[in-house]
Amino acid sequence: MTTPEPLLTIDDLHVDIASRDRTVHALDGVGLTLAPGEALGIVGESGCGKTMTALSVLGLLPPGGEITGGRVLFDGHDLATAAAPVLEDVRGNSIGMVFQSPLTSLNPTMTIGAQVAEPLLLHRPGIGRAQAMTRAEEMLRLVGMPRPAERMKAYPHQLSGGMRQRVAIAMALVCEPKLLIADEPTTALDVTTQHQILELVDDLRARLGMAMILVTHDLGVIAHRVDRVAVMYAGKVVEESGVRDLFTRPRHRYTEALFAALPERAAATGTELHTIPGLPPSLATRPAGCRFAPRCAFATDECRGEEPPLADDDVRGAEHRFACFHPVPDEATSEDEVVIPAPVPPAAAPGDVLLQLDALVKEFPLKGGPFARGRGTVSAVDGVSLTIREGETFGMVGESGCGKTTLGRIVAGLEEPTAGTVRFEGVDPSRMTRAERRAHRRRVQLMFQDSTAAMDPRMRVGEILREPLVIQGVGSRAEQEQRVAALLDAVGLPRGAVHRYPHEFSGGQRQRICLARALALSPDLVVADEPVSALDVSVQAQILNLMRQLQRERGLTYLFISHDLAVVRHLADTVGVMYLGKLVEAGPAEKVYARPLHPYTRGLLETVNLADPTAARRAAPAPGHAPLKGETPSAANPPSGCRFRTRCPLAEDVCATTEPPVSTPSGAGHQVACHFPLTAPRLASAM
Repeated sequence: MTTPEPLLTIDDLHVDIASRDRTVHALDGVGLTLAPGEALGIVGESGCGKTMTALSVLGLLPPGGEITGGRVLFDGHDLATAAAPVLEDVRGNSIGMVFQSPLTSLNPTMTIGAQVAEPLLLHRPGIGRAQAMTRAEEMLRLVGMPRPAERMKAYPHQLSGGMRQRVAIAMALVCEPKLLIADEPTTALDVTTQHQILELVDDLRARLGMAMILVTHDLGVIAHRVDRVAVMYAGKVVEESGVRDLFTRPRHRYTEALFAALPERAAATGTELHTIPGLPPSLATRPAGCRFAPRCAFATDECRGEEPPLADDDVRGAEHRFACFHPVPDEATSEDEVVIPAPVPPAAAPGDVLLQLDALVKEFPLKGGPFARGRGTVSAVDGVSLTIREGETFGMVGESGCGKTTLGRIVAGLEEPTAGTVRFEGVDPSRMTRAERRAHRRRVQLMFQDSTAAMDPRMRVGEILREPLVIQGVGSRAEQEQRVAALLDAVGLPRGAVHRYPHEFSGGQRQRICLARALALSPDLVVADEPVSALDVSVQAQILNLMRQLQRERGLTYLFISHDLAVVRHLADTVGVMYLGKLVEAGPAEKVYARPLHPYTRGLLETVNLADPTAARRAAPAPGHAPLKGETPSAANPPSGCRFRTRCPLAEDVCATTEPPVSTPSGAGHQVACHFPLTAPRLASAM
């Protein structure tokens, strides 16, 4: 059997990015091949060169970027040196690309139909506009867009995140390219939308016979969606092999450290998350020796002085390559060689009730324009009741648009409820005097999802951290500066950070700054809204460990909002599950994950991509065990009765007419709102 010719060959690729004061060596000798129809995953921490490798294939380098060496061979052309007309013909025609942020990659002034049809009009001269628009509608239908004829006339801002990503995929595939490059296509999406998008891409790849390069930091996605994996670090490929081989027997110490930082592994062993010390090196200079040596527990003088070559594995040959002088042993690693994280100290028993929500309702008016009358309301939160105790972490999960963030904003005092009550230590803040409410705000603080947007880019970090103290009149300036220094110490940042601006920090460092600002007024409750959703696995582990450490030291209580079920499983004591404004299930984390009672909760758990390629999903799951399908109904017109019934595999007539009551079929403390709560233990692998 002859080996097919590679579709794409990246050979010794070097990319430099020049600015006014320095030159960054973004890629340093990257070499990869891709066969026709093959799927290659590229993983690694932020800044390691994943996206730069993908962009280099199409010549889409940032300002100052230049390919300084190497070749990119595709379809008879060297794209590294190709003229502009060749690249213009390849982009969107032979190679399609799905960018990380669909909202910024779509044109806000063009309709969806015009944008999907545009590649056809550019690359298929014989196709007229009417024919291109017909083909665009067919493509939207193919990618699972609800009501595609209507969406053709819509603009990007009128669509949900999942719909916008479907549009981006339709644009990339409308010319039926030979290669699809997907750069973090599901990073900001909830677990069910992510699953639907990835299933869609898999199905379209099979139909069109495409090859794919999938760039992501989500190891669970990589485990189930690609054939081979390349692990990148500091602009170089440090390991490459088949996906199953890499996950079961990694050889490079960096790959081993990435797997050890996964939240599900810590949840299974009851330990702190493993973290990788330090930061990736600056690429403004070419470090001597192995670039991972400063962060590696196994590094020797040889590693610091000499760069290891990317060579074939002695046991598995060319199918597995790695660049490490002291690799993970091919056989099972002995205990004395593994860096075992410390066990999680026992948490203090939950204290008295700190926060109580009773029948909370929040509705937003719908308007047709600035001068139009109201056209109804959006039911963002509808009748939610829950209790959070002192020192507890309450994890709130659910799909995008289910009301999690709105609930958090109400708790933090940024939104007023339409009905129902919020009681903090038994007192309703709405009944407080102005002075009492001002003092109360010090006790509840919010960590926002987007750390960049949450900070004024014109203010230095010292001013950002002092601002809450100034507003609340806490201490003199000297005392405020002393507290800022203590906050930076607490979150593991140097005191010199006070003189720098937010853009000068990495994503993980900015999230530490946001945590420090939330702690500035010594709050009792911190509402953390998706604080680690955009972080890679190693930085995520650092932030989560820090949050747990500060909780133990300061007696903090967290309302932790996330769509990452593995993170919530690791961090939370109690879990609440929201769907379309309703709290459908709540209880101790171990009970909710091991034995969910609501079909929606079980569907969420079945949709999670575990970072284990051997954990294959069942071909014919039992009723109530299948991953969630379909779109969430509109909160402006929710279904009657049970709001989940339109997607529930167990729904009956009563679900359409009667709202399900709250019950506790498995005992006190674990409640569910369902006419037919599940009773069998979950069959899928535990988180």
